[in-house]
Amino acid sequence: MPAPTRPLHLAAAVDGRGQDALVPAPVDLARLAERGALDFVTLDAGPACCAALAALARVAPATDRIGLVPAVCAAPAEPRHISAAVAALDRISGGRAGWMAGVAEDGSGGRAAGRRPAAGPAAARWREAGEAAAAVVRLWDDGGGEEAGATDRCAGHETLPHPDVRGAPLGAQGHPVTVVRAVAPEAVETAARHADVAIVRAADRWSAAAARDDLRARAAACGRDPDRLLVLAEVAVDLGNAEPPARFGAEPVLVRDPRHGPTHAGGPGALADLMGAWHVDGAVDGFHIRPLSPARDLERLVNGTVPLLQHRGLLRRFHPGVTLREHLGLPRPAGRR
Repeated sequence: MPAPTRPLHLAAAVDGRGQDALVPAPVDLARLAERGALDFVTLDAGPACCAALAALARVAPATDRIGLVPAVCAAPAEPRHISAAVAALDRISGGRAGWMAGVAEDGSGGRAAGRRPAAGPAAARWREAGEAAAAVVRLWDDGGGEEAGATDRCAGHETLPHPDVRGAPLGAQGHPVTVVRAVAPEAVETAARHADVAIVRAADRWSAAAARDDLRARAAACGRDPDRLLVLAEVAVDLGNAEPPARFGAEPVLVRDPRHGPTHAGGPGALADLMGAWHVDGAVDGFHIRPLSPARDLERLVNGTVPLLQHRGLLRRFHPGVTLREHLGLPRPAGRR
């Protein structure tokens, strides 16, 4: 297998929305992912906008290198609250924070946060999310939040342990990484304009390559450097099955699961084969893994798939730096101050 021209990036979801009745705590899953030198973990805690932020704030002191990316409803929440809360996670983690900007499917996120509901149609909600993402980045560039005490309580629920961030200097990585799940057609333009990392769904590497090319072209049309946009393919994994018999020249295929999206149902070795083929072909910059059985599948990913990728020279054996931007090879924004 030829050496790839770009590093392979790996991330994993630790929200436990799979098949397990009893899911390990996010801190245990994050530690496991860190042992596998994954770039970051994502956590989606549902419609309460800052529940995931609060959960990963508790994970941060228990980890050293893994990036921490909570899902945040960008459309209904006010940008100053998001900017300060995510910046707080970045400080707590020493520059390892990101945020996955999204929308509430039915506007419930806005009600949970005690703010106005999201706009109605999906396209309008994602357009509003993009505007919120741009405002959040401007606030980081300008040095933090807008008013004292604005984010002592985020979403009206969890209290986040951080001080006032007015005038705070840029942190170790400049500002946190913005991730957008561009699995809905309405989210693609928002990802192209505002994301550092875009997550797509594709059933095969040709579809993945088309999605990556489209995002990069849109980013370039917006005046962005397309090389500063990483595109990860989201794959649900069920690693509880035996390895299929090896067939020369045959690439493992994904199952089209109506509930979970493109799904790998096989063993760790077959998953490594699929990842390697997609990445060497240039179809994607990496993968966002959603374990269907978090305790089992993440462990088999780290202990089975990751060593195979490392042995083949496709995946690094350690984190290259301290911050999430260093893991992803993304430059540190200079800011405007």
